Amino acid sequence: MDRSDLELVLAVRDSGSLSAAALALDVAPPVVTKRLAALEAKLGQRLFQRTTRRVSPTAEGETVCERARVLLEGFTSLESELQERKAEPTGLIRLVATFGFGRLWLGPALSGFQERYPRIEIQLQLTEQLPDLALEGFDGAIWLWSVEGRQAAQWVSRRLARNQRVLVASPRYIKQHGAPASLEALQDHACLIVRENGNTAGRRFDVWSLHRERDKVPARVRVHGPLASNSGELVRDWCLEGRGIMLRSLWDIAPQLASGQLVRVLPAYSMPDADIHWLAPYRTDQPRRIRLLIDHLAAQFQDTPWKTTGPAAASRAAPRGSRPAP
Repeated sequence: MDRSDLELVLAVRDSGSLSAAALALDVAPPVVTKRLAALEAKLGQRLFQRTTRRVSPTAEGETVCERARVLLEGFTSLESELQERKAEPTGLIRLVATFGFGRLWLGPALSGFQERYPRIEIQLQLTEQLPDLALEGFDGAIWLWSVEGRQAAQWVSRRLARNQRVLVASPRYIKQHGAPASLEALQDHACLIVRENGNTAGRRFDVWSLHRERDKVPARVRVHGPLASNSGELVRDWCLEGRGIMLRSLWDIAPQLASGQLVRVLPAYSMPDADIHWLAPYRTDQPRRIRLLIDHLAAQFQDTPWKTTGPAAASRAAPRGSRPAP
């Protein structure tokens, strides 16, 4: 069977008559009758039942029509892709991302992408709540978690980079209060808590769920402290001032770890739920400009540039389980 045979059987099924199929294919009715008879003889199967009023597919004909539809869609998709490759990518891409990651890491990556493809226009909206992408007309989101549950089948999710949240403090805090020797010892330290925005009903921000990196054993610890905020940047500033211990994503504190302004405490533990993902509503025909962008971002972040082996001041500090007595 060739492409014209596939188009023929679909035209006959969809129109319900040989004459209507001939009109759709822009050929004379006898041509359709002759070609269909030749195809049935070649396959050794009767594909359509003919009556004076209607032509309807047999079971074998219905199977052939369904396969024909899939194959023709494949032809069309291939032709479109080849046409796209002949032309320079163009068009608008509307994206959404969180404020912190969008400003620090995504912004520069998008700038490089747009410089490479100058006919592509990018609009980036920064927010702390993931919107309804399809309803609000976004092509995708660069987000810090993937979609799970019932919505997962309606979304496309691709991990762009690994990331983790780690425990950090300033050298000033460690000098004054010591470093905790265990997770339980965190309860005796001032912990800085980020109360995140968004759909967090019932979530306990003062309970940190971590795991031991060596064997992935999970652990939970309830913490407390005098300072908390919904602004991660503000909590980071407090941590830099030496006001307590913070749980924060590596991408957010990479410069401070590299410079020694912050050091890791309890480096054997981390929170592994903060990978960077591409999220988008499911669609069968993803434009080439979107595919190019996703590949560009994956290449930019594949080496997780925020991971650093900054000064290991925390490991050099003498650990103590609690603050010294005043």
